[in-house]
Amino acid sequence: MSWIRSSKSATLVALFALLLAAAGPAGALTITDRTDFEDSRVGETVSTTVVIEDPFTDQPDEWTLRGSTELENVSWTVTVLQQGNQVNETVYGDRTFEQTLSLENGGDEVRIDLVGDTPAVENHTYEPPETYVLWDLVSVTGSSESTLNTSTVHHYTNDSREARNAIDNATMAVSGSGNQDAQDQLNRSVEAYNGGQFDLAIDTAQDARDTAEQAEQSQQQTRTLIYAAIALVVLAMLGGGVYYWRANQDEPTKLQ
Repeated sequence: MSWIRSSKSATLVALFALLLAAAGPAGALTITDRTDFEDSRVGETVSTTVVIEDPFTDQPDEWTLRGSTELENVSWTVTVLQQGNQVNETVYGDRTFEQTLSLENGGDEVRIDLVGDTPAVENHTYEPPETYVLWDLVSVTGSSESTLNTSTVHHYTNDSREARNAIDNATMAVSGSGNQDAQDQLNRSVEAYNGGQFDLAIDTAQDARDTAEQAEQSQQQTRTLIYAAIALVVLAMLGGGVYYWRANQDEPTKLQ
């Protein structure tokens, strides 16, 4: 009996150890993105804040934080805090920075403030929308690197936004029309957008929308004519039935 109890205990211990291993270390590194915008115009100055909580949880006692961005005219401000009190603050002016974090120097939170100008769009694509890397954070320990998190944002010009809106509106009209000519025009509009020909994209999108709306109106008129024809047939049948019934009622009854 004692051997059976011992065997069961060992099995439970082994299962518990497996569960802990599967769950991973408690309290993994937490990164909070405080970005409050989803897109930005080329040349527009934007700012954001990223917070790393408990930077030595699931990390060695000393590691290097590397940050990078595709913004231009960049300024990073990296502030290490301990229970809300500033331990140190460092400002970087390049697209990439590296800062060593050490448990010995303290710090239970790292706040990263980033300011920069939205970069130009190298290749315009309607789908997926054009994006740039707002920030990318990497943990470096010796020769080992691990991406912590990355944020990408859609960027646009005034012309590309106008063209995108025109295509979006045309897409709504075309999808409901089922008209192939309108779909072909919409496809050409997207091709023009991808080639950076925004005026052509806008004009072609409007043509696609007009064609789709005209096709929809034509379909509605056809349906109306069909319904009217059906109604006339029904009325004619009813009128004929009534006439036949009255005609039969007016016939004199033959005397036996």
